[in-house]
Amino acid sequence: MGVDAANGFLARLRGAELTLMLGVRGSRGTDVVRVADATGHHGILIDLEHSTMSLDDAARMCATAHDIGLTPFVRVPEREYGAIGRVLDGGASGIVAPRIETVAEARSVAGACRFPPRGQRSQIGAVPQLGMRPTRARELGPLLDDATIVQILLETPSGIANADAIAELDGVDMLAVGVNDLTAELGVPGEYADPRVRDAIATVGVACRRHGKLLMVGGVADLETLASFAALGACPLLLTGMDTDLLFAEAQARASRFAAWHDALVARSPERQEAH
Repeated sequence: MGVDAANGFLARLRGAELTLMLGVRGSRGTDVVRVADATGHHGILIDLEHSTMSLDDAARMCATAHDIGLTPFVRVPEREYGAIGRVLDGGASGIVAPRIETVAEARSVAGACRFPPRGQRSQIGAVPQLGMRPTRARELGPLLDDATIVQILLETPSGIANADAIAELDGVDMLAVGVNDLTAELGVPGEYADPRVRDAIATVGVACRRHGKLLMVGGVADLETLASFAALGACPLLLTGMDTDLLFAEAQARASRFAAWHDALVARSPERQEAH
């Protein structure tokens, strides 16, 4: 995957094409990236905010994603702007910055993702996207600036209130509403149908349309709820689930299936039949 992948990813979303991402929280190897590709996903979201994963593990997954044609996003830990440059240098195509509430915070994130004069990202001479080929700064900077997607995650009423000014910033490509944290902040955890949630998404949707940015809504698996959010302007970038959640669900289903099989086997056994 070359440095044009990010532009293709955004163009896909602007064309309203369904785009699926697999969340990675519990895995530490690159097999999960290959599973994502084999199951029809277009990208991965590596979650450093809610895991103890190392930057080395995240970078290996990002490099593997590039090699097989997936777009790797990394959700960095809250307010840890120093981690942004390191995961970008390691091969991340997208940065998801959680719990952004002010224009200043969003500007800091965008600046950390872009080289001067657009930002303050530190210079580097070789990245996985270019096969670790040494490249002059005057060429590398513009290439990587264009290949980096910045997603600002709004999860509080304060962040929602500043959505328009944040969407206006150069270097911000997408805004996302984290509805799980937002509903918690509103005192109605998990109540996605609360009118204030819909108002918040609608507010961010208007801001995104005004400034030509994309809107994502994350944290919801219910398809009817997602359809209602799409009507408010959410793009078709969907997180199918986190690896830990999917593993639990399948493990539970398998265990239930084996338990039912065993119960049926016992019920048909001669000893059981004689007992009746």
